[in-house]
Amino acid sequence: MEALPRAARLAVLFNPEIAPDPVGFRALGAAAQPKGVTLQPVELRQPDDLNPALAAMGQARPNALLVFAVSPVQQTQIVEFAAKNRLPALYGFREATDAGGLMSFGPKFLDLWRGAANYVDKILKGANPADLPVEQPTNFELVINLKTAKALGLTIPQSLLQRADQVIE
Repeated sequence: MEALPRAARLAVLFNPEIAPDPVGFRALGAAAQPKGVTLQPVELRQPDDLNPALAAMGQARPNALLVFAVSPVQQTQIVEFAAKNRLPALYGFREATDAGGLMSFGPKFLDLWRGAANYVDKILKGANPADLPVEQPTNFELVINLKTAKALGLTIPQSLLQRADQVIE
């Protein structure tokens, strides 16, 4: 909320079948509450849910949008919706920021693909997949799109820009 200190209503778009993390959502709510931010959860279970969800969100008039675990097709439509409605949005994947989203924070997918290749190599060399450890992402990146910020009339704090891994100008 450093970039949007006046945001009081945060819509949270997510697919509970991809990211059914009630603990994480509760943690997000606990972090938002002391800042006076109300969360507006919006579930997207099926591709057909997107248009009704966006319509409902438009009526609820959030100040900002947080997008978790949606399909690439939905993500493109959400970026377009956010731009059309001048809604600042944070995404979990950098591709959304590359496509015009305001910000993204999430795992570096190139590192994840490399890790997957290592798993495949081990399996092809005879390792039992059940014996391989489950690994969590360890490298994350923050990407900020200043073109989008300018279009939204936002000034991104210098302290946030300095922490960004990439700034799109």
